[in-house]
Amino acid sequence: MSILILLASVFGGIFLSAQSSINGAFSKKAGTFESTFITFITGAMILFIVILFFGNGDLLKILEAPKWQLSAVWFGVGYLFLTILAVPKIGVIAANISTVIGQLSMGMLIDHFGWFGGLQVSFDVKRLIAILLMLVALRLIYIGNMKAEKEASTEVHD
Repeated sequence: MSILILLASVFGGIFLSAQSSINGAFSKKAGTFESTFITFITGAMILFIVILFFGNGDLLKILEAPKWQLSAVWFGVGYLFLTILAVPKIGVIAANISTVIGQLSMGMLIDHFGWFGGLQVSFDVKRLIAILLMLVALRLIYIGNMKAEKEASTEVHD
């Protein structure tokens, strides 16, 4: 079962990269807020149908949830909006690796302090090295993107 979950996560990453790229292109035509809105409204409609036919919970339990747990919706909106904003300017890879660095950094803080009732995993040198290596990777990707952008703009002017 763990292999299936890992594969599902890989596909989730594939979907996010495709979505980032498509939404970035769409935002050039319709706007960043509009692209974010259409993504969420479409997702809400699809999930409404899924819940209607396959849901097994009680949607009204949302009203009983601690208010801090409901704040997660703002993080999802913020993530999507900022990704749509970033992709046309820095490219899909740079935007995605930046996102991963942010996810891992925050994940390490959450793990270290055991926030939100999760497993407590101490921050150590290996984790620090992992983040530093990802920052190096981001820098190299960004330099490559800037070089490609400069070459593309020189070809247009020739």
